[in-house]
This record gives sequence, structure tokens and C-alpha cells, in this order.
Amino acid sequence: MKIPLSSRAGRAFALVCLLVAVAVSAGCTHQVFLRVPGMSEVGVPELIGEIKRRDIVLVGEIHNKLKHHELQLNVIKAIHETGAEFAVGLEMFRAEDQSSLDRWVGGDMGEDEFRKAYARNWQVPWPLYKDIFIYAREKKIPLVGLNVSRKVIHKVFKNGFDALGPEELSELPPGLTCDIDQEYEQFIRGAMEEHEMEDSSFKNFCEAQVVWDAGMAKKAIEYLNVNPGLKMVILAGGGHSWKRGIPSQIERRSRFTSVVILPEESRRIAFESITEKDADFVWVEEWSLR
Repeated sequence: MKIPLSSRAGRAFALVCLLVAVAVSAGCTHQVFLRVPGMSEVGVPELIGEIKRRDIVLVGEIHNKLKHHELQLNVIKAIHETGAEFAVGLEMFRAEDQSSLDRWVGGDMGEDEFRKAYARNWQVPWPLYKDIFIYAREKKIPLVGLNVSRKVIHKVFKNGFDALGPEELSELPPGLTCDIDQEYEQFIRGAMEEHEMEDSSFKNFCEAQVVWDAGMAKKAIEYLNVNPGLKMVILAGGGHSWKRGIPSQIERRSRFTSVVILPEESRRIAFESITEKDADFVWVEEWSLR
């Protein structure tokens, strides 16, 4: 039965229903939101209230985990049903290919052509993200490419900040440094091991991570500045979504507020030691609490 959304009560009821759906994923797997710190279970009304009070919601992911994208889609649906105006910011698309996203949402690009644009930007299989892109198109939710150009990241990985010219620096906010805390350093060193990079490359790897986070934060801030009143849901990897990543750069460079939801499954952020410096909420499968 379709729920009428003409009244505030109707919209609120629909939102509760959709966020209940967030807690019950495909099949019968039960999932729970926990507040950080303390890991106390959060009820639907409390989570709704937290999301509505902030300008930006970051929902982290492991890129190849379908259930993470199902959660992201349910959060997007829930916010849409409140009647709030918002955009979806994407690590999966570079800012330089924004026209493809605009044409897709505007109905001027078919799925076959859009999949080619997606493949230019992101190597994770299309079916994992398909439902998110289809829903945004159906509901005319703006999609915003946040990622910096590939050549910028590669240059910094290889030679650090100093390798960038004026045009490349224009993609980034000023004053970038790799001044990080111990937890962030451990995260980056773990990422280096995953990429089998030598320890001598730590400075460049650290600077590239900062460029990645700061570049995406800059695009999000610019979009919200020229679209006052809108919110943004940012979909990005868990390492970018945690508070030391994109949210930290947003906080340094704007007055926008954010809330961070991370999955329990994270390659480099330990669930057992997660604090309020990492996330506001984590979501876990019920069995993991037993």
C-alpha cells in the first residue's frame, strides 16, 4: 500500500518505515546501528534526528560489499522520504566528468552510455552500485562527482605535493600538509602494506591520502555553498569517510556539520577500538553482537 506523503505525519511515518528497512537487509539478516562511543543500540527516531540535524551524512563502504551499498541506498531513500532537498556526493566519479552525472539524472543518457562513463571513473563492478544510480535518476536526486583527477593522485603518489603545477593545485584547497595523528599514520602504513609500497614512500603516500580527502571535501563544500539549503550524502570508502578523512577536511574548511556512519567491516579501522574520533555510528549484523 502506498503511504500518502502530503502531510508531515505521513512523511515521518514513511521515513520510519524506510529506516526500519535499513535495519533489515536483503534476506533475513538483521542489522543494528550502534552509537559511538559506548556502542549502545540506537533506535530509529534517534538516528533520524541525528541525520536531519547535520548538513552532510557520510556512509562508508568496502567497495566490493553489496550489503554496504544496500545500506547506502536505504539511507538515501529514507532522507528522500523526509522531503529534504539533498545531493549524493560520489567518490566513484571524478569532478571532471560531472556532465555525465548531470545527463544521467536529467534523463539525457541511457544506461549503456552511462555504464561506459562509470567504467571510465571506477573499476568496481557496475551491479554493486546500479540500484543507487537508478534510484537517483528516478527521483531526480543530483549526483556530484567528488574525486580528484587521476593524474593528480598519481603525481603525488610518485613525487609528493611539489610535483603539482598551478592548474592541478586549483583542484585542491590551499594549505595542505601531512600533519597527522598516530592513528591516521597507522592507517596509512596499513594501506601502504596493502599496496606493497616501500616505507621510504610514506611521505608521498600520506600526501596523496590528504590530497584525496581534501579534494573531495573541497568539491562537497563548493557544491553546498552554491546550493544553500541542500544536504549531501557522501558515499566513499571507509578510510575516506571516517572522521580523520573527508569530515576532518570539511570541518577545517567550512562551517558545515557532518555525521559519519561506518560499517563494522573495515579493513583498517578496528571495531573493538573505534571512538568518537572515528565515527558517530557503526552498523553491525546482529550475530556479531552475540
